Amino acid sequence: MLKIFDTSIYKLRRIQRNLGSRVYTSTMNPNILMKALRTCDVAIGAILSKEGRSPVIVTEEMVTEMSFGSVIIDVSIDQGGCFETSEVTNHSDPVFRKHGVTHYCVPNIASRVPRTASYALSNIFTPILLNMGEEGGMDAILWKDPHVRSAAYLYRGTVTNKFVADYCRLPFRDLNLLMATRI
Repeated sequence: MLKIFDTSIYKLRRIQRNLGSRVYTSTMNPNILMKALRTCDVAIGAILSKEGRSPVIVTEEMVTEMSFGSVIIDVSIDQGGCFETSEVTNHSDPVFRKHGVTHYCVPNIASRVPRTASYALSNIFTPILLNMGEEGGMDAILWKDPHVRSAAYLYRGTVTNKFVADYCRLPFRDLNLLMATRI
């Protein structure tokens, strides 16, 4: 049985509505999560942090309670991982075992399936690019759409993502302030 955990009840309701009774959903409750981890065959962690490192949701103690031979796939490893036991691996040596649990923690997993990833990215970016053309270009879409604006890491040669700026030791400028000065 598929079990999905999230902090947003609204997202969980949408998933339940779209997938029906084939899926179990729950908010992030450590006791319920621990019970699910003890019996799971595969645990996939996909926590996205808007700023900086992804939060660690599954502690090392929780991993020690998992069944021998179970598998962890940490999709969040690009941002540090959401399992405390995760360590960055690569496509040449993609797995390691810790506490009897196999870990797969390859950053940029999509690079392993480039054709499928390209289709998925096209489905995401095509509507944005079409909308950009209809609205009058990059500046117009950034001004009008807060979601696109929050996804911008660079603007006219300036780093506008705090995490990237800190990581690369580059100066950071807030995109909202940069755009406000260009009125």
